[in-house]
Amino acid sequence: MRQKSGTGKAPAEQVIKNIHRATRKQYSTDETIRIVLEGLRGEESIAALCRGDGIAESLYYNWSNEFLEAGKKRLKLPHPAKA
Repeated sequence: MRQKSGTGKAPAEQVIKNIHRATRKQYSTDETIRIVLEGLRGEESIAALCRGDGIAESLYYNWSNEFLEAGKKRLKLPHPAKA
């Protein structure tokens, strides 16, 4: 029997992608901050930190950049005058 070309694999690949998305670990804000701060302390390499927490280095650097940018924005806000 012949299968129609291109119809056999696509649905299976989509099912696998959907399962992967559904089972991907979601990191809380506290976990993200902890990981970024550990990296900024420099007690171990970023590669070792990422391996230990099961994340890609690129994800760590994205989090780190977001964390630092948020800090910059917070420092630029006008501070309320003390009475």
